[in-house]
Amino acid sequence: MGYQFRFQKIMDIKESEKEKSLAEYNQSVHDFENVAHKLYDSLKQKEVLEENTISKLNQGMSVQEIRHYQQFVTNLEKTITHYQKLVLLTRNRMNEKQVKLMQHNLEVKKYEKLKNKQQEDYSINMKQLENKHMDDLSIQTYMYRGN
Repeated sequence: MGYQFRFQKIMDIKESEKEKSLAEYNQSVHDFENVAHKLYDSLKQKEVLEENTISKLNQGMSVQEIRHYQQFVTNLEKTITHYQKLVLLTRNRMNEKQVKLMQHNLEVKKYEKLKNKQQEDYSINMKQLENKHMDDLSIQTYMYRGN
């Protein structure tokens, strides 16, 4: 009979929690990257719009066009503010998931270390038992031949 870890079921549960936590962390990273990319696109769009506005102002532009650009910039700034808040929220969520993942990883490592220690102890005990059995056999053989 081989070694059977006493806490194997608990270790399996902890490993599944770790895997779930890893999946949640990866999803939060993906969400963060998407929101950050949208923020970057909005900032880039605002930069291009401002450059276009400056060049058109130098060439001359009607009041109606200026109002149109002003309204567009205002809406874009609202969008940028919205994405900045989302970036903060998703970053915080990502950090929370990372901490949770690290905790689950630490728990699994503890059980792995305990399993290795118990396996080592089991091996030592089995060797001692085998040596004792061999000694008994040697004594019996000696006694049988000696008499």
